[in-house]
Amino acid sequence: MNYEIETIYYLANPETDQIAFATGSQLRYEDIIKDIFGVASIHDLPMMIQYNKNFQSSICSYFGVMENEITLEMIVRVATKIDLLELKNQYEEQLKQVSVEGNGTNTPPFDTMIRLQEGIFQWDEEHSSYNLVKTT
Repeated sequence: MNYEIETIYYLANPETDQIAFATGSQLRYEDIIKDIFGVASIHDLPMMIQYNKNFQSSICSYFGVMENEITLEMIVRVATKIDLLELKNQYEEQLKQVSVEGNGTNTPPFDTMIRLQEGIFQWDEEHSSYNLVKTT
């Protein structure tokens, strides 16, 4: 059985103050790039960084960098363990909303196994969070 572990990406648009998490599959096949950045694909982002002055300014202000220091990784990168805290907060808000609507279930926001910068994480249903899988 060949099981591919999805990598989770952190997307940040400082101009619109939007932050999202997406799997590699979502980046390739869904409109998440369009929803967050307003461009058709991830390949359009370098051009947006280069030519959209408002976008450049918002990145410079948000990250405290100069225009010539802007990198694509500032706005699209593999998520980190620290990012999981933000993801968990978003997930808990969604759970509260679902509970109000009366159909609450404790399903993970992504696959039960995900890949982040620090390694592979597994969903812990009891705590509604992802935990690092320790390798020996």
